[in-house]
Amino acid sequence: MMRLADRASSTPLPDLIIEPIVRAALAEDLGRAGDITAQACILADARLKAAFVARKSGVVAGLACARLAILALDPAARFDAQVSDGARVEPGAVLATIEANAQAALSSERVALNLLCRLSGVATLTAAYVARVAGTNARIIDTRKTTPLLRALEKYAVRCGGGSNHRFGLDDAILIKDNHVAACGGVGAALNRVRAHAGHMVKIEVEVDSLDQLREALEHRPDVIMLDNFTLKDLRTAVRLAAGRTVLEASGGVDLTTVGDIAHTGVDLISVGALTHSAPVFDIGLDAV
Repeated sequence: MMRLADRASSTPLPDLIIEPIVRAALAEDLGRAGDITAQACILADARLKAAFVARKSGVVAGLACARLAILALDPAARFDAQVSDGARVEPGAVLATIEANAQAALSSERVALNLLCRLSGVATLTAAYVARVAGTNARIIDTRKTTPLLRALEKYAVRCGGGSNHRFGLDDAILIKDNHVAACGGVGAALNRVRAHAGHMVKIEVEVDSLDQLREALEHRPDVIMLDNFTLKDLRTAVRLAAGRTVLEASGGVDLTTVGDIAHTGVDLISVGALTHSAPVFDIGLDAV
């Protein structure tokens, strides 16, 4: 079984980060009275053996979410993963098996599947983009267009699909966007201001929307320049003008039909908001065995 993400960057997230999200989701679903269906029709001490089974082919991410959802309601449950996050699976593949209190398993089923299917969908779409740029030097990266409160999980799923992460939040890098440039009066003015403010460990990126702005930005040597909605011709020109002096990120107008051509222009990074804001869920079921 092939794994797409065996690099250190795909190291699983610690339970400390995942568990509060899972517990909040369970609290939302259980409400004030708990699972009244399971309570009404299943004996309190009944046991259930079941398997998480893939319904289609794709890339797995989020097994820890499913595990923690089951264990939150039955700490004595057994959860045995049969694959690892980052694995590509085919329809019918067993991702994990469980043995747990039946009420607990069924009460946590939807939360476990919601998170597992969502994250596997992100990983699967990311893998499709990564495949389209194979043979180039370009890396596929995500954006901050994530589901509120699920950013750490969704960005982890991107890594499971073979992609890389852009900044995680407003506090871990400076990114001067078009409205910042407009408010400052120009690319150069904005870069001068952030240079005076930023600490020596902070990376600086600036967005440009024309070759003239690119030339102005290059004079100030930012760490990264985002080329926003550039044509393929202008992307190639930008790569020639930059001549390796900074990292170039292509953004805007990126989909599975265009990403390969963008990668072949020679840019270093291609940011794709769709990885997290438009990924279809990956179909997984929990089947009693």
